[in-house]
Amino acid sequence: MSITPVLPVAAAADDARLALLQAWLGGLNLVAPESARPASCDASFRRYFRLDTLAGSRAAHGATLVAMDAPPERENVAAFVKVAGLLKAAGASAPEIVAHDLERGFLLLSDLGDTTYLQALDHDNAAVLYSEALEALVKIQQASQPGVLPEFDRAFALREMNLFPEWYIGRHLNATLTAAQQAQLDGVFDAIVGNVMAQQQVFMHRDFHSRNLMRMDEGNPGILDFQDAVYGPVTYDLASLLRDAYIQWDEEMVLDWVIRYWQRAKKAGLPVNPDIDAFYRDFEFMALQRHLKILGLFARLNHRDGKAAYLEDLPTVLDYVRKTANRYKDLKPLVRLLDALENKTPEVGYTF
Repeated sequence: MSITPVLPVAAAADDARLALLQAWLGGLNLVAPESARPASCDASFRRYFRLDTLAGSRAAHGATLVAMDAPPERENVAAFVKVAGLLKAAGASAPEIVAHDLERGFLLLSDLGDTTYLQALDHDNAAVLYSEALEALVKIQQASQPGVLPEFDRAFALREMNLFPEWYIGRHLNATLTAAQQAQLDGVFDAIVGNVMAQQQVFMHRDFHSRNLMRMDEGNPGILDFQDAVYGPVTYDLASLLRDAYIQWDEEMVLDWVIRYWQRAKKAGLPVNPDIDAFYRDFEFMALQRHLKILGLFARLNHRDGKAAYLEDLPTVLDYVRKTANRYKDLKPLVRLLDALENKTPEVGYTF
């Protein structure tokens, strides 16, 4: 979930689900339903509305609460409730579930504020904010148990990466791969999957980045958009955070934060690779898996869902992809493929 300027709420008479939501909220006697205004814009089918609490409930819940409208045929509200409980039990800051109607896809949540990490981050506070985010991540991973969340397996990883040829190459670039190019891409996918499936597994948020982390006065960061959590590779959320599609940092800074996480994770007994060079390679391969998915996802959001704003972030993601693939022999064919598709001159770089 990301906090961004949005259009005014449509009149309830013109919005059947908003009318149902406001009727449900009215029956709770906790908030003023008529005060509903957009709290965020989301890449999914969910909507969020901020509401003023009634005088009698402010002491317990604060001045505002947030209502989630998640159409049950499109979204898994029960998973949101379950994962919120796991995060709270781990000591992380997730919204309290104040009230819910799972059948209709409505939740009333505590308000974690309206300032995302993306809005708050600058070079002066980045070290502190990322340190707090990494501390929260370690807490969540320490609470991991198998069999609690869906598993991020080989099929899952490939399904995500296949968004890249389908939507980015096929739809966005309007290109068709030759048999030789498809074989090259398959080889890159095999190398990536081989690495990430060899990593130890922990609880995995899946979108642990600057638009889903909230800057708060206490308990920083607040964590949102966690309903798609799975049990998967230990570096995934670290890659999501430090190779963020929405904000990019110098590689020296990222390396420093990766090392700090690795040291903290080892001390906490988490199953990270004991060799820092091997761990950084794991981190890079995992980030590349995620970025290939994101290229396809952002293209799909534009071409299928009419959300063109995500195209603005494609250059950042492509920069990550090229730099990472250019560093490893098994991934080099991806750079050559992108060069051919985008008619670019090959870059010279080091290979490991």
